[in-house]
Amino acid sequence: MILLRPGWLLLILPLIALALWQWQRRPDAGGWQAVMPPAMLEGMRQLGHLTIGGSGWRRFLPLMGGAALMMGLAGPALPRGDAPVLAQVDAVILAVDLSPSVAEGPALAEAQIATAGLVQALAGRPVGLILYDGEAFAVSAPTMDGRVLETQIAAMAPGLMPGDGSRPSAALGLGGEMLAGMKRADLVLISDGGGIDATTRGAADRLAERGIRLSTLALDRVAPDAPQPAPEALAELARLGGGASGSAADPAAVERLLTRPGLSARDPALAATQYRDLGPFLAALALLPLLSLLRRAK
Repeated sequence: MILLRPGWLLLILPLIALALWQWQRRPDAGGWQAVMPPAMLEGMRQLGHLTIGGSGWRRFLPLMGGAALMMGLAGPALPRGDAPVLAQVDAVILAVDLSPSVAEGPALAEAQIATAGLVQALAGRPVGLILYDGEAFAVSAPTMDGRVLETQIAAMAPGLMPGDGSRPSAALGLGGEMLAGMKRADLVLISDGGGIDATTRGAADRLAERGIRLSTLALDRVAPDAPQPAPEALAELARLGGGASGSAADPAAVERLLTRPGLSARDPALAATQYRDLGPFLAALALLPLLSLLRRAK
């Protein structure tokens, strides 16, 4: 349990002061205690002709209501398991190469395994998915539900993409659009290195200028008769993008960078949506002691 608005607890100081003052104060009988002897006052009370207000614990009912109201305003809250993610502050986009050199050879399974492994390693961060060949397509916006991505990763197959060629610059451009406005973000390019040119390097520079880190994972097994993988081009791209590089068979360096401590800290503006506020219920309890004060005096 946390307190969403702990500043309201400062009201406990005046409440304590009022409680001490009320404890030392004599019971009030509407002024009659000043002109009637104590024995007569008690006799009138016993006969039911006079009600001495605020006697005993009833004197503290307003303070009890004030304490319940103070606790309600402080906002005690419990974490919500069903909290919606309304904004992303540290999302990751995985851009997977499905050009013919990857999709039509053993690199396809390698790409699926590497992508699924990253999704599992990034539990706690919103992850999105892009597939590209000659064009780039957004398959999933950043989501905390890894099961959605697992289904989409399993659906990767030869002939899934409508075009030919390999244009990673299109994937970087689309990834930049999907990560626009986020305070901290990463993009991971999973590819055999095909199609990396000056345009791609320029896109990596633009991502770095916007604070979006670019990391790369190299696929080592390509389709028969396809160009040889270019891991050195992917490593250079990662250096330009301020990220890490590695191979699909050994993604440890990239995973360490993406899962560093503190990276999944939430935006404080979203705290109220991540917790179930119990404050209104506690504030409503303040009505119980206050309602007893509305009884008509005799």
